[in-house]
Amino acid sequence: MRHYSPLDKFINQADYALRTVIGSPRITERTNPAAHTEECTLTEQERRHTSGLMRVNHAGEVSAQALYQGQALTARLDSVRDSLERAALEENDHLAWTEQRLKELQSHKSLLNPLWYCGSFAIGALAGAIGDKWSLGFVAETEFQVMRHLDLHMQQLPTQDRRSMTILKQMKEDESHHATLAIKSGGAALPWPVKKLMTAMSKVMTTSAYYL
Repeated sequence: MRHYSPLDKFINQADYALRTVIGSPRITERTNPAAHTEECTLTEQERRHTSGLMRVNHAGEVSAQALYQGQALTARLDSVRDSLERAALEENDHLAWTEQRLKELQSHKSLLNPLWYCGSFAIGALAGAIGDKWSLGFVAETEFQVMRHLDLHMQQLPTQDRRSMTILKQMKEDESHHATLAIKSGGAALPWPVKKLMTAMSKVMTTSAYYL
């Protein structure tokens, strides 16, 4: 097994960050779940609203990538690190799917994505440094909060927009799987104040990314 120097790790993380924020991230073998779903006609107001929702979801995936990478960097057990890295790869699928949908809607990604990535990476690294059970608990709680956002977004989507709906449904299924895996791997339930702080931070991100 190859051992990476601190410089190697820095270069790898910088490459991953650039791919996530402005490049083409590495994805799994899965195809876009909406690949065979027909496009619909949206009014200008519906298009803007749907774009805002998908921009929030894309920004959330940028943050998720950073969280996973930060946690994997400081994880103590190889099994935990491998689990986090696989989950991050599957989250990259979400990143690609939401970006494609934004292009179809003739809209843009969040201009604040670099900020979301840096902040989430720092939080993830801190969580991993505290201990694997808390890091995995953080993953589980993050996924639970993401699922609640997805439920809300699916309620707000125009009923005829089946392409966006199909993507969000698959994303929710994946998030549920990641949360369950984190708990089964030994994740601990987070204290109530930490959960509330995570909710408040999420609110800032979702409100800002909808417009920017």
